Amino acid sequence: MAVWLLVGLGNPGPTYASHRHNVGFMVADELARRAAAGFTAPRGMRGEICETRMTAAGIGGIGADAQRVVLLKPRTYMNDSGAAVAKACAYYGVKPAQVIAVHDELDLDFGRLRLKLGGGDNGHNGLKSIRSSLGTGDFLRVRIGIGRPPGRQAPADFVLSPFPASVREELALEIDRAADAVEALINSGLEAAQNSFNS
Repeated sequence: MAVWLLVGLGNPGPTYASHRHNVGFMVADELARRAAAGFTAPRGMRGEICETRMTAAGIGGIGADAQRVVLLKPRTYMNDSGAAVAKACAYYGVKPAQVIAVHDELDLDFGRLRLKLGGGDNGHNGLKSIRSSLGTGDFLRVRIGIGRPPGRQAPADFVLSPFPASVREELALEIDRAADAVEALINSGLEAAQNSFNS
């Protein structure tokens, strides 16, 4: 059975942990929490890895129908995320079609979620790096809306700033919903997951 690779995009270290650019890490952490599993940093892997399985009952399930799922948080910084993805794909035998990248999306308002296969990188350096390393853009994406920066704030400054305290509760719900969407993608396929989660 094919192995799924869930890539949460973000920047490593506590300085970046609460930033908008790190919502992918937040979703990977939530999936690991659901699976009651932890991340390790295997030598040469260039990222933190959590191996688990998923059934129709959810992540962390066991049984004959359980699918292998590898959660990855690159330690390469966003601009070089593809290096960690390529290493994990080679090690686990993952095809691009079984890669799910979870990332922040400026072109979606906060509170919106979109799932899709392929497409451009839309200026997102993490996606650009993955496309370059895999030689294709044909991987799955879970796009988490963060909205556009207010006024004249530069997008780079906006994504590298924390979510305001006023949206923390809603953010927790969005992370939860994105994790649900990942489970649906793996268990039910893209079209069914889009019908349930695209907003």
